[in-house]
Amino acid sequence: MKRINNVDELKKLRDQLAPTMGMRENAPQNIQVNIQMEECGIEAGARGVVTAICKEVDKLGLCTVTVAQTPCDKSLCSEAPVVEVIFPDKDKVTYVKMDAQKAARVVTEHVAGGAPVAEYVKA
Repeated sequence: MKRINNVDELKKLRDQLAPTMGMRENAPQNIQVNIQMEECGIEAGARGVVTAICKEVDKLGLCTVTVAQTPCDKSLCSEAPVVEVIFPDKDKVTYVKMDAQKAARVVTEHVAGGAPVAEYVKA
């Protein structure tokens, strides 16, 4: 895969891959997985986290999951990459210091299985 050098290239890649990943936009009944994607997150490896989440969602056939890139919460820059999992009618769960392996585990255990991965949750 070609190296991504800025946010615009990352957004272009996201737009190209979105239709193949089972992502649904504007579906309030979906589980939301948000990856904070500004400079701090990208520098900390958020690209790999996005890729891992999308691959795992696709592999598991999770068609009621929306994966989105969001602006970062400036108070969490030191804990990037940050991933938020939001089930409809439940509180948001924030995961910090994520990498591709942790992200795949969160999708499998929390998004697909319903059980948050406590060791990665922001305290």
